[in-house]
Amino acid sequence: MSKPTAHGSIRRRLLLSLLASAAVLALVVYFVVQSVARQVAQESQDNVLAASALSILDSARFFDGEISVDLPYSALSMLDSISDERVFYAIRLENEFLTGYVELPEANGLSGSVPAFRSAVFLGEEVRVASVRRRVSTDIGQSFLQVSVAQTLSGQKQELASISRRSMAIGAGFFLVSVLLAALIAQSTIRPLDRLTASVSRRGPKDLRPVAAPVPSEMVPLVASLNSFMRRLQLSLMRSEDFIAEAAHRVRTPLAIVRTKAEIVQRNADNPETHAALREMIHAIDDSSRTAGQLLDHAMVTFRLDHLSQDKISLRRLTRDAVDHLHPISELKDIEMEAVGTDDLIIQGDQILMQNALHNLLDNALKYTPSGARIVVTLLRHDDGAEIRITDTGPGFPDGEMDHLTDRFARGANAENVVGSGLGLTIVKEVVEAHGGQMHITNNAGGGACVSLHFPSS
Repeated sequence: MSKPTAHGSIRRRLLLSLLASAAVLALVVYFVVQSVARQVAQESQDNVLAASALSILDSARFFDGEISVDLPYSALSMLDSISDERVFYAIRLENEFLTGYVELPEANGLSGSVPAFRSAVFLGEEVRVASVRRRVSTDIGQSFLQVSVAQTLSGQKQELASISRRSMAIGAGFFLVSVLLAALIAQSTIRPLDRLTASVSRRGPKDLRPVAAPVPSEMVPLVASLNSFMRRLQLSLMRSEDFIAEAAHRVRTPLAIVRTKAEIVQRNADNPETHAALREMIHAIDDSSRTAGQLLDHAMVTFRLDHLSQDKISLRRLTRDAVDHLHPISELKDIEMEAVGTDDLIIQGDQILMQNALHNLLDNALKYTPSGARIVVTLLRHDDGAEIRITDTGPGFPDGEMDHLTDRFARGANAENVVGSGLGLTIVKEVVEAHGGQMHITNNAGGGACVSLHFPSS
């Protein structure tokens, strides 16, 4: 049986989709944290720079025609408290430079008393500049007094780098947690499909009951199609079994009538050629009747395997009843047949199927064993179960064919002149395996066939 072609994996696809989404979210988290940290750091520095500039501006006084600025200690100390940075300032009255660093750039876009900010390069370092201005009264009228305060950004960059590393660690941790959650989600999502697969795979080859377990709504069409297919398959099998059983039943009765008529004609025939032809006809009728009976038995076995009973079966009683039932036939053929074994071993199974299997084995032994031979049915106890062993002193199984004798309609090379259908050992094997056992076919060392049926303990 060819295996279906696999194309991808739902679990892998779902897992990769979730991991890709987690990776994108981790990157988004990283960049969002970076952006927010940079914005908060910038706003914090700007607020401190603006407060420092305003503090200096508030300390300015006009006295005796001059602008006096007394730099308050708090104006620059609040900048030093943030980080180890360099601080610069410049004070101008209109376009006249008063004190500080003359080349310190001022922020653009000053409007009224609202602080303005800019980033620039001063003395070879990146700085952040905050500029504020206010009208003051001088001896020439109203003029704008402007204060610019700048601070280097090295400390801020170090802090942002530290935040970047922490945000990267947060993103990596988020991704790892997402990997675990993705695996759990993928497993949880695919679990109903695994349960359905396990439920169907645990069934026997004849179990075609519809799947009744609840499934997610997405799987309802699949389960409905599967149930519909099993119903059609079960109906087809039932029709086939009914046809075989009916055909076997319809064929056996006419064959029995034809055989009786052929025997009457044979007894009254004087022509040797006619007598031989009728003998061949009777042999063919027996063969056909045997095949029809075996087909009927096989159909019955197949049906009962679908609904296997679980009765307590006494193997000692089973073997002795089978031997007693076939004892008249063994006496007619002058074959000694007996059951050996005193232990009463009990197994769980179908009584009718076990009787049918044992009857087929003993019937085969009687057909192939010559007159004066011996058939022994031995019941043995083992640590892991029980064994029924049937041995005879006949010709045994053909060498090289024992592996195929259990196939349907397979017969050995020594069965040409023996009536049979090739279904007996097939039925026995199916019955034994349905009961969890095994059948082994060998030849005895001293000659004759040996069939062993091993059953597990109840």
